[in-house]
Amino acid sequence: QVQLVESGGGLVQAGGSLRLSCAASGLSFSIYHMGWFRQAPGKEREFVAAISWSGGSTYSANSVKGRFTISRDNAKNTVFLQMNSLKPEDTAVYYCAAVRPRYSSYTGERAGDYEYWGQGTQVTVPS
Repeated sequence: QVQLVESGGGLVQAGGSLRLSCAASGLSFSIYHMGWFRQAPGKEREFVAAISWSGGSTYSANSVKGRFTISRDNAKNTVFLQMNSLKPEDTAVYYCAAVRPRYSSYTGERAGDYEYWGQGTQVTVPS
């Protein structure tokens, strides 16, 4: 059974940092493209960042470029999202997800492509 378990969310003041982790089990983690998405109340789920199976390629939404960094440790079956300079508009439930890449230049920006999802972790940045 595939499980993706996020952790590291919480309440942080604007300008602060958080590091989210997503521990995967039940799948061959090192062949999966991994993504982070978020969903704020009343809004659709949106792409945040993604990383290729090897970690050699990363992709980020424009809204988080220069502030958030995605990384992975295939030896530990874990993907991370380092979030710096947090803003109130970053408040959302953050989800990690896994998908087998469709082709070599696959970016993984579409939520509908993903096969497995975690339960989410809340990030709150008060205004």
